[in-house]
Amino acid sequence: MSTTDYIVIALKIIVALSIINVWVIQPNKKTKWRGGNADNIVEEFKAYGLSKSFCYGIGFLKVSLALLLLVSIKFNSVTLLASSGLALLLLGSIAMHIKIKDPLYMSFPAFLFVVLNVVIIALTR
Repeated sequence: MSTTDYIVIALKIIVALSIINVWVIQPNKKTKWRGGNADNIVEEFKAYGLSKSFCYGIGFLKVSLALLLLVSIKFNSVTLLASSGLALLLLGSIAMHIKIKDPLYMSFPAFLFVVLNVVIIALTR
């Protein structure tokens, strides 16, 4: 394996574990990145004008794609699906922050992970 391959694996792990952390480990934690004045992820979706059901649907998709990104370490053929799906959902996160006029810094994590997914796609062979 090349150095690039190791970099891609590291990025996949960072992205996947970060998404899982937000949605599975700390969904009820208040952070400076939550939209509006939300104390948890369900309140954040409410601030965006989205339902609890939609929140759970997006959470299911994000966690599923994060797990698929981990699977892609062994089965490279699913990398494009996992990374592009996550990037698309994260662009939606940025759009929601803009919709409710959150300060720009609140979109930084989503922007960073969009960039990391694009890098993963670009470096995948």
